[in-house]
Amino acid sequence: MRERIPMSIPFGWYCVGYSDELSPGDVRPIHYFDREMVLFRTDSGQPGLVDPACPHLGAHLGYGGEVVGESIRCPFHHWQYDREGRVTDIPYATNIPPKAKDSSCLKTYPVCEENEVIWAWYHPDDVPPNFEVLPLDEIDDPEWVEQERYFWAFNSHPQEIAENGVDIAHFKYVHSMEAVPQGETTYEGHIRRSHVEGRRKVRNADGEMMEIDSAIDVVQNGAGQKWTRFRGLVDYLLQVLVTPVDSETVEVRFAYTHKRVPDDSFEHKALRESIASTNGQRGLEGDIPIWQHKFHLKDPLLCDGDGPIMRYRRYFAQFYAD
Repeated sequence: MRERIPMSIPFGWYCVGYSDELSPGDVRPIHYFDREMVLFRTDSGQPGLVDPACPHLGAHLGYGGEVVGESIRCPFHHWQYDREGRVTDIPYATNIPPKAKDSSCLKTYPVCEENEVIWAWYHPDDVPPNFEVLPLDEIDDPEWVEQERYFWAFNSHPQEIAENGVDIAHFKYVHSMEAVPQGETTYEGHIRRSHVEGRRKVRNADGEMMEIDSAIDVVQNGAGQKWTRFRGLVDYLLQVLVTPVDSETVEVRFAYTHKRVPDDSFEHKALRESIASTNGQRGLEGDIPIWQHKFHLKDPLLCDGDGPIMRYRRYFAQFYAD
């Protein structure tokens, strides 16, 4: 049978949860990148991400493990490890073994917090990060609301989802959109930026047609961080967080924030309609049934109206270690 998704998991920074979902002292087993891991937060508030197996005798740190100060404690013999995987305490040992005292003996993963998201760095060969998660100014701006979140899980791959944005022909047939301007696109190493602007016709609060200036900016920072800024009747920001669970399964999180407007205003109503459209059949949920079953063809038969699919694939190829 044809292999449906022939790509490996691309390396990069990926969302493994939101910051407010992990309180100090929490210990949580998670499964991403086809690996078991344990996510925890120390008493001072720092996140840690480690291999689940205690290097002493193999107990799973995610089941019964506890945070003690700045370390995670094994439920079996109460060995403790810091966020760098070093042994910090063995309660019944006179001396910490030399092999564990000065170097990491528990495998750890780079982890950071930005934009109210907990990010984990994945690389199949455990190569350290070669770029950073980029901050978004709107997240901490008091004039913008708290992020509104949505979640989906289904069978697909990060490249399939990312590539969808440059497949301009499908917008008419899947999403019933008549025209999708391509705008300007630039590639700067691991960052891709696209910009579209123009005049749009919309109905005002009285039902009359009017023209407004609008713009859409999309930025992709590696395989796992992407966002879209919409400017027009209402300005809003969408974080698109796609995380591979394994080579054929993903979790997708959408996180929206926007400038504060009165709940009973025309702008607020327009914003709710935009979010519903982006999430629904005219957006992500229209694509999911196709993504779940489609085959990724390495050499697709394309035509002149398909959009810059192969150019985008050349950009995305840099995130595969193999």
